[in-house]
Amino acid sequence: MQQKTYPIQFNIDYPDHKLNRLTTFFRIFSIIPIALILCLLVGSDVHWGTAAWRFGLASGAFLFFPLLLMILFRQKYPRWWFNWNVELVKFGYRVATYFLLMNDKYPSTDEEQWVHTELPYPDTKNGLNRWMPIVKWFLAIPHYICLWAVGIAVFIVEIIAWFAILFTGNFPRSLFDFVQGFLKWSLRVEAYAFLLLTNKYPPFSLE
Repeated sequence: MQQKTYPIQFNIDYPDHKLNRLTTFFRIFSIIPIALILCLLVGSDVHWGTAAWRFGLASGAFLFFPLLLMILFRQKYPRWWFNWNVELVKFGYRVATYFLLMNDKYPSTDEEQWVHTELPYPDTKNGLNRWMPIVKWFLAIPHYICLWAVGIAVFIVEIIAWFAILFTGNFPRSLFDFVQGFLKWSLRVEAYAFLLLTNKYPPFSLE
């Protein structure tokens, strides 16, 4: 029940058409231009297919340490910092889901497209504990370990899905939901430990 009330929402539209077999086959090459743009924003620490690529963002373009200090000393989350972080998250997930074969449309730098996220603007004075940002990254360590293990399964699932799309044009729905659950879990941890949007501990769940 906890995951249904968690403040971070994430959903990916299941493609209602046959996926392009040609771009699927060459996805590792077709993604290069947009991946380069993402890498320039977040630095080079991007590891596709595992939770680590999400956490790599947190040490790069995310305004994490300045934000931590702002919450700690001023109890403020500047709106423009929030907007930057949220838009970067959305862009990153569009690129990630394209790479993970969940859609064959090319990722946009600014349009929502098939990835839908809800990241609430926090009430820093009443909704966030000003001291929690210091330890959230540490408290989330069990999630890092679990996501790493699930990420291995996602890698295997993606290989199966790649062949399925080449032969049928479809990403099997059960496999699609599994990968979506992994990304949803990753986003909850990211929002808790690095975006600092909530003090509510993320559930260990793919739902």
